[in-house]
Amino acid sequence: MDEPFGALDEMTRDHLNLQLLRIWQDTGVTILFVTHSIPEAVFLGQNVLMLQAHPGRLKEKVEINLPYPREIKLRDTQEFTRHTAYLRQLLETC
Repeated sequence: MDEPFGALDEMTRDHLNLQLLRIWQDTGVTILFVTHSIPEAVFLGQNVLMLQAHPGRLKEKVEINLPYPREIKLRDTQEFTRHTAYLRQLLETC
């Protein structure tokens, strides 16, 4: 999925993120989700692949060990913030 929720307002995006997680948990199907949003990547992902700029190679694979089922309030936790801060640091060193 290549940035499927990028043009949506935040409330709709949150709703669809939750629906996508529910579908994933119900089916067990692997989903490759492309996003420029670090919080969205952390919220949805089990693993985040951070790419380097030019020529677009893998910089690092980051495992996201956050509990399921996930709820929007997860974004207010220290663990969530720790993951997003680490990914932001990686992005800034690309």
